[in-house]
Amino acid sequence: MTTGGGHAVTTGSVADPLALEAQVCLAMSAAARDLVAFYRPLLAPLGLTHPQYLVMLALWQHGELTLTRLAALLHLEPGTASPLVRRLEAQGLVERTRSADDGRALVLRATAAGRALREQALAVPGRMLAGLALTVEEAARIREAAELLVGACARARTDLS
Repeated sequence: MTTGGGHAVTTGSVADPLALEAQVCLAMSAAARDLVAFYRPLLAPLGLTHPQYLVMLALWQHGELTLTRLAALLHLEPGTASPLVRRLEAQGLVERTRSADDGRALVLRATAAGRALREQALAVPGRMLAGLALTVEEAARIREAAELLVGACARARTDLS
């Protein structure tokens, strides 16, 4: 592609900025879809979907969370997180109670069964790394790059509003 002055415009090593291989969105969409599909058989023995696994990770780490805080940690809207929590509650893994301080706020915590599931889940990260043939350092670099993109998108949304 050339500009009005006849100069070539390139995106990285790709001459056409609209070429599929130049699109960050395509690479990230494919990576997210493939990673979630890869996790499916790892999480099946736990009886969890990938989004439910993320909810449990947050509760195992923080002990108890409001629905609003959980949604923020998972980069979700509360209305999207709520059905995940309800399904986990139906499985006996999570309990929801009203906050004593603010009756409008839902407080979430893992039940005894949910806390016990953590022991089984301890094998998942290692199985993920082994299955993808990634080192801990490579996985950290991938996560950092993804976090950079998430932050850039959040800043851009703020700038546009």
